[in-house]
Amino acid sequence: MQMTIDEFWQEFKSRHPEVTTDHYDAYPFGYEDADELAHLVAIGQKTATTSALGLYEPDEARPFVGEYNIILDSHDQPVCVTQTKVVEEMPFDHVTAEHAYHEGEGDRTLAYWRRVHREVFTQEYQNESDEPFNEQIPCLCEVFERVD
Repeated sequence: MQMTIDEFWQEFKSRHPEVTTDHYDAYPFGYEDADELAHLVAIGQKTATTSALGLYEPDEARPFVGEYNIILDSHDQPVCVTQTKVVEEMPFDHVTAEHAYHEGEGDRTLAYWRRVHREVFTQEYQNESDEPFNEQIPCLCEVFERVD
C-alpha cells in the first residue's frame, strides 16, 4: 500500500521525536529522471542540488537551512527525507566542482554539471521567463543530508 505524503511525514516524525516542526517541502528532482535522482539521494550519493533563482515566483518560498524535504519519485511517491544544511546564492558560472560532485549525477564533474544544467535551465527559462538563460543567472545551491 502506498502512503500519502502526509502519512509518510507523520511516520517520519514518529521515528524522530526531535523533529517538532510540521513544515516540510515535498518534490521530485528533475523531470524524466526523477526516479534515478531520488535513488541517488536514497543511497547518499546525491547530497546537493541547484535551482535557478530567477524562476521562483515573487511569493514562492525559497529553501532555507534546517528545512525538511520529502523527496518524491516520478509518481509523486515519497522516497526519503532530507534536511537542508547550506543554501548559497551564486552565479551559474561560479558553481564549483565540489558542488557539482555533491550533486552526485553523471560522472560528477563540473563539465557534466554545466552541460546538464545549461540544458535544463535554458529550457526552463524558455518556458517560464521573458528573460533568456545566460551563464550569470543567479542560482541557489543547496547542500542537504538524508535523515531518513
